[in-house]
Amino acid sequence: MGDNWKTHAKKIAAEGFTVHLLDLRNHGRSFWDQDFSFDSMVEDIFNYLKFKNISKVDMLGHSMGGNLAIYISNKTPNILNKIVIVDIVPKKYKNVHQDILSALKSIDFNLIGSRREADDKLSSHISDERVRHFLLKNLYWKSEHKLGFRCNLDVLYDYSKNSITNKFENPISFKGPALFLHGKSSNYVNEKDYELINYHYSNASIIKVPNSGHWLHADNPDFFLEKTINFLNS
Repeated sequence: MGDNWKTHAKKIAAEGFTVHLLDLRNHGRSFWDQDFSFDSMVEDIFNYLKFKNISKVDMLGHSMGGNLAIYISNKTPNILNKIVIVDIVPKKYKNVHQDILSALKSIDFNLIGSRREADDKLSSHISDERVRHFLLKNLYWKSEHKLGFRCNLDVLYDYSKNSITNKFENPISFKGPALFLHGKSSNYVNEKDYELINYHYSNASIIKVPNSGHWLHADNPDFFLEKTINFLNS
């Protein structure tokens, strides 16, 4: 969700970059749709770039957004200058975020009327306070007295039950600079994946972010920003 990246975006923009924060469909303030395929999301990105008259970009994506950036780097590499892929690699994943989405779905907003109550409910499923705080940024007031989530939980949950296949037999088409950042404690990327990254991206840099898990940009924001900005400026 774009809201979770505002602080980072401002600091990157301060380096002279024009930054666009996009919520994917079924996320944040973007529209909801039953079609949650890679191709549909690529079309959304292309429509946005066309509307803004942008021909080429540096693209950064985390998790699902990283998967989409990987997909774009193979399908239409000509629109990319550089890419930053955060805590995901081009391989098959199973049951992505299903436990987290199940926890979020367990919150009944007919019974829960405050962010504090939502956090208390979520704490029985997710012990890490930083992760809960990050996830609860999805909360908003649907009406004067009722909270809800901005993301389309039903579609995201159904999607999480299926394997995410972003696996390619041949090296990915994009030959430009690629930065892969992953959390030291993340279970999405580890050192065994480095060979796979280098197979697909001949111009890749890989950085393990200390003191961080899957949400490394929230766990260790200063380190994350330093490495990202250095890469974009290089």
